[in-house]
Order: sequence, then structure tokens, then C-alpha cells
Amino acid sequence: MVSATLRRPAARPDARPAPPPLLREFSYWLHRYRRTWRGTVVISVANPLLFLAAIGAGLGKLVDRGGSGYLHGSSYVAFFAPGLLAAMAMQTGFIEAAGPVFQSARPQGNYRAAAATSMSPTDILGGHLLFMAFRLALSATAFSAVVAAFGITGPLRALLLVPAAALTGMAFCAPVAAWSVTVTRQARINGVFRFVLMPLYMFSGTFFSTDQLPSRLHAVIACTPLYQGIELCRSIVAGTATAPGTALHTGYLAALVLMGYLAARRTFTRRLNG
Repeated sequence: MVSATLRRPAARPDARPAPPPLLREFSYWLHRYRRTWRGTVVISVANPLLFLAAIGAGLGKLVDRGGSGYLHGSSYVAFFAPGLLAAMAMQTGFIEAAGPVFQSARPQGNYRAAAATSMSPTDILGGHLLFMAFRLALSATAFSAVVAAFGITGPLRALLLVPAAALTGMAFCAPVAAWSVTVTRQARINGVFRFVLMPLYMFSGTFFSTDQLPSRLHAVIACTPLYQGIELCRSIVAGTATAPGTALHTGYLAALVLMGYLAARRTFTRRLNG
């Protein structure tokens, strides 16, 4: 009788271990992105180029001509560019974490198909968040390259803007993903974008210094993640970043990412295992 050991087929020498479940989920979103990346070029490259050209050649020159003590001696375009970068990261983070998570968690969504395999809700969440971080880093790289091409900041500082902007975006991605997976109506997502993100975009220091606002309103705005991201990016461009200030901004944003991730683990588990 041939033993069971002899009957067992020998392992293929070129066999590779299966990738972790988290990377399988990431590869799914990356595969989808390969089909749609051309549409993101407008948001990631064309929009920043047009905005900076319009501000630098138009409004920026008018502001610089009149002078403003709130700019602390810098040009308006140098003030505006890092604020626009952080605001773009916020918007990209919300778009990536709201609609796709909402659609994927629906009965016919891809989260349901992934949950039917050996992948856990935490794997699904981690893979999707990893893709969101990739998208944010890619968009921030394109924007920072435009900023450097305009001569607003040097190549090294432009490079430092990439992780700063990506962290700002992830401070929105993780909490929004934790919330979006529980949403049952698209109108709620549209409402948050209109009544939360747009006011943040307008009043968190993107276009003008928040020091011009009443002190009570300024104190409230200073507690928002977009303000912290703008201040972090702006200090890098201006060369005024300090160790305590950078630690404060990055610590605040990183804490939001961590809290959002922990909350998302609970909400993803409840929704996908429910």
C-alpha cells in the first residue's frame, strides 16, 4: 500500500504564499482605480493649476499690492497654496470615504461579497483605508509638484507637504468611513458635504487668515481638523514650522485617524456581520 505521504503531491517550488487579506482588499480598489484614474487628473492636477494661476496672476497681485498684515510678509499665493492643498485633501478624503463606503456596504455591494470569504470586517476596512491613503498621497504629490513648479516653495518643502496633506485627508477618511458604513440614504451624505465640509472649506483659513474672525469663532475653528492641517501645511511652505507646533498639529490629526479607525472597526463589524 502506498503511504499517504507518498500520494501527497509535492509542493511547487515556485508557489507563493497568498497575500494578507488586507492587501487583497487594497488590490481590489486599486484595480478599480486603474479604470477610472483619468477622471481624477482634473481634480488632482488641472484644478490646482487653474486655481494657482488665477490667484497668482489675478487676485493674489491685488492683495499683495494693497498689503495685509495678516500675511506676515508673504505673498498671497504662498499663503493660499498650502491652504488649498489641505482643503483639497479634506475634500478628497470625504469623497473617497463617503460614497464608496456607503455603496459597498449595501446588500449588493462589494463589502458583502468580501465578507462572504475568509476576510474579516477589519481586513475589509484596513484594505480600503490603505487605498484611501494611497489616493491622498497621489493627489498631494501632484498638487505639491504644481506648487514647486510655480516657485511657491522649494522641492524639499514640497516633498514634506505630501505626508502633511495625506495625514489631513486621513483625519477625515477614518471618521467618515466609520459613519458612512451606517448610512442608509444618500441624501445624508450630500447634506454633510453641503453643511459641514463647505463651511469648513470657507472658514478654516483656506482663503483668509482666521485671525480676522471674532475670537470666539476663531477658537471654535481652531479645533477643526482642516484648520490643523492648513496650519501644518502653511508652516512647511513658509519655513516657520517648529517642533512643538508640528507635534501639536500632527498629534491632533493622528489622534483623529486612530479614533476614527477604532470607531470604524466597530461599525464595520456590526454592519457586515449583522
